[in-house]
Amino acid sequence: MKAVLPEGWPRPRGYSNGVVATGTVLAIAGQIGWNAEGRFEHRDFVGQFDQALANVVAVVEAAGGRPGDLVKMTVYVTDLDAYRAALGALGAVWKRRVGRHFPAMALVGVTGLVEREALVEIEALAVLEGA
Repeated sequence: MKAVLPEGWPRPRGYSNGVVATGTVLAIAGQIGWNAEGRFEHRDFVGQFDQALANVVAVVEAAGGRPGDLVKMTVYVTDLDAYRAALGALGAVWKRRVGRHFPAMALVGVTGLVEREALVEIEALAVLEGA
């Protein structure tokens, strides 16, 4: 995988503008902040983001990949101010779950998610190079 940075553009923080990859594409459905039993252990934004990201990584690993295989991610949040206020804590969660790998990303504020308790939902694409 190779991050794409157009000439003259500043290097983005926490994401890539584009990613070039070759391999088998894995589409990961929107993951929310509940555990494997479908229960929310956290009611706060950071806790739910952590669990949703862990769920994304679990799907990637179940397909034989690793977090570094993520190439695109869309994060939906119900409270943009909560996201902005938690950037430092979210960075620590990201580093623990994914390391220093930054896929192409978008963050979208939404009025709600299907599960009423969900504060965040993450959908992603991974390219499994060895598959």
